[in-house]
Amino acid sequence: MPRPSTPLLSADRIRSAALAIIDRDGLDGLSMRKLAAELGVQAASLYGHVRTKDQLLNDIAASILQPVDMSGFDVDWREGLVRCARSYREALSAHPNIVPFLAYGPAGREESLRRLDILNGALVNAGWSRREATMIVAGLMFIVFGAALSSFSNGFSADPADYGDRFPNLDRAHLLPAVAAELDRDSFELTLAAFVRGL
Repeated sequence: MPRPSTPLLSADRIRSAALAIIDRDGLDGLSMRKLAAELGVQAASLYGHVRTKDQLLNDIAASILQPVDMSGFDVDWREGLVRCARSYREALSAHPNIVPFLAYGPAGREESLRRLDILNGALVNAGWSRREATMIVAGLMFIVFGAALSSFSNGFSADPADYGDRFPNLDRAHLLPAVAAELDRDSFELTLAAFVRGL
């Protein structure tokens, strides 16, 4: 029997191709028809591996978030929050176009619910009420998702003339895009430290 000219489909291959489309074209750019064309198959072939586009997105999310570090809670709840937040931001920052999908919440994603269960349990065991634990986790997610979704520093023009005398306190704002990655990271760290210290 001759070897097929198109490599056989697999869940991993489908997820990788779909994520590449999302990274390149955004969430709205992903359709099952476009994904099938990218893989060199008919759209109907995909449905043997994924039932719906939402299931595919949930599978991609689980794959992206798999490296999130939940190990710090055996040391201290503060250390757990910091490790979780840093690794969460790192995972999301690599694929910012999928962040809006993830921001809707964890429903249907077993691994996300497991992480939230660990977070809430660690906080309740440390003495926080269930309501407070929920609010702390929500606050942490606001920080993480906000940091992963956009770059504050890249939002500035690199032309000094755009600021001039009209904005005297922004006279160095044109320098921000050149140090965006560093400044965005340091700003995230400052906010995370202030959040945890405030708690």
